[in-house]
Amino acid sequence: METGDSGFSATGLRRLRDVLARHVDSGKIPGLVALVGRGGQTHVEAIGTMRHDGGAPMRRDTIFRMASTSKPVAMAAAMVLLDECRLRLDDVVDRWLPELADRRVLTRIDGPLDDTVPARRPITVRDLLTSTFGLGMDMTALGTSIMGAIFEQGLTPDLPEPMPEPDEWMRRLGTLPLMYQPGERWQYQISHDVLSVLVARVTGQSFETFLRERIFDPLGMTDTGFHVPADKIDRLPALYAPDPQSGEFIVWDEAEGGRWSRPPAFQGGGGGLVSTVDDYHAYFRMLLNGGMHGSERILSRPAVELMTTNRLTAEQTAARTALATNNVHLSFGQGQHGGWGFGMAVRTYRGDYAPVGQFGWDGGSGTTTYADPHNQLTGILLTQVGMSVPDPARLIHDFWTTLYQAIDD
Repeated sequence: METGDSGFSATGLRRLRDVLARHVDSGKIPGLVALVGRGGQTHVEAIGTMRHDGGAPMRRDTIFRMASTSKPVAMAAAMVLLDECRLRLDDVVDRWLPELADRRVLTRIDGPLDDTVPARRPITVRDLLTSTFGLGMDMTALGTSIMGAIFEQGLTPDLPEPMPEPDEWMRRLGTLPLMYQPGERWQYQISHDVLSVLVARVTGQSFETFLRERIFDPLGMTDTGFHVPADKIDRLPALYAPDPQSGEFIVWDEAEGGRWSRPPAFQGGGGGLVSTVDDYHAYFRMLLNGGMHGSERILSRPAVELMTTNRLTAEQTAARTALATNNVHLSFGQGQHGGWGFGMAVRTYRGDYAPVGQFGWDGGSGTTTYADPHNQLTGILLTQVGMSVPDPARLIHDFWTTLYQAIDD
């Protein structure tokens, strides 16, 4: 335990540790690292072990696969380009992404792939930033021809085979019709990976190189990237995807020789980052500080405000809320926040212990990262137990419930 005079009660922090330890002691969560911060103070808990069958203990500097909690961090690359006027919100993307020119759109979501109409307008940067460009992971459309094609083309990172290199990935994406008209509907995941390609093509650098130069290095995020180098691989736990029926702990990705042990062909902002609690804390503190890190400006204040403000219309919000609530058996209650900014959820109503305005996101590998401007609070909880079972989601809920009770003003 590492703590200070941080605006949390000692009793509340003890209760937080007890709740986290209870989940580890249950045998459902091998180990975790949690960081909570207010102001300039932090409190860190590292509980349990790196593997289900024991192994090295979790440590503060353990490196985790961040899954979809990559989204809020990777989005900063596009915001830098907006700040520098190298991209504009309503620029048509055809100039850099010709694969997305002259789109056709499905007549209906469950129709055949060749039953289409022309897109009413081109895709813009804003459409990508808001996840409304017309294609995405839609759990309400499972079993349709278009969702089948997305999986068959290897356009998502959740399949056994990694995604192909960016030009080939874009080529495959360009063979598919859109599911909805550009700007019409919020959809998950794919827009973030398109943004990764857009940033690389605009800058002439790899996505990771640009992120490192403009975000990671200035913030001191020395353990964040798209793979774990050999000299750090001992700090990466196994990633588990337990069997939903039996609960058996199945290793989805090993550290040594696994997917994150070498640079990927596709550096995907939708879910490809690895990181630590301290690296993520530096990033979310920067957002809480309006884009400042110490005396250095990373992002403009308007860019941060744009990222962390709900961008969805009432109609789009209704569709997103339905997606979360109607699939609660798949999300185990995660994702019910109301709004969406750029790359992250933004709470627009008080549905649990967290206040309106809290922003951040959760990851399918058992990760959660949010910041709360009202309380000047950051919370980061990292495991490596996938959401194939409800246990990591229950842990995440208990973490936030207990953390908010620990606030002491």
